[in-house]
Amino acid sequence: MTSWQASVERTVTGLGYELVDTERSAGGLLRVYIDRLPGDPGGEFVTVDDCERVTRQLQHVLEVENCAYARLEVSSPGLDRPLKKPADYARFAGSAVELTLKLAFQGRKKYSGVLQPQGEGWRLVFNDGKTDQALDFSFDEVREARLVPVIDFKGRRAAAAKPDTDAAATAPEADGGRER
Repeated sequence: MTSWQASVERTVTGLGYELVDTERSAGGLLRVYIDRLPGDPGGEFVTVDDCERVTRQLQHVLEVENCAYARLEVSSPGLDRPLKKPADYARFAGSAVELTLKLAFQGRKKYSGVLQPQGEGWRLVFNDGKTDQALDFSFDEVREARLVPVIDFKGRRAAAAKPDTDAAATAPEADGGRER
């Protein structure tokens, strides 16, 4: 890890976030991906305010560290968050992931399924179109792993209104049909 990477990691973790990844391009772009820590009282998702807070602090730190860059971007890792370290696998066990192996197993490298701990390694449970299958692997055998995005177009309101459907159905009429 280079000194600028160590400075970025120290700064991001010091602000209470997890450093997911960094990228540096030939054009001088420095991209930093942050995530909230599990159980963060501030919420589950990275906000624009979080990115702005980290950006402001990194600008100062990178200037002091004399790290040259043309542009700094700080963002969330996205819905298809990459799993970069063993701790990520433990955090997202039970989640749907897309996995690419370094070497092909039974003629293929790409798999999609549910990640589960398996002894000292990991297991991916997937369906091959006929039956459920399991692929056991170690962290070192993986080229890339990402969460499968879960998108709910109904939003949080629909989920919150679900337990009491009668109240949800009459609530908009009570205030003239406007959304709250």
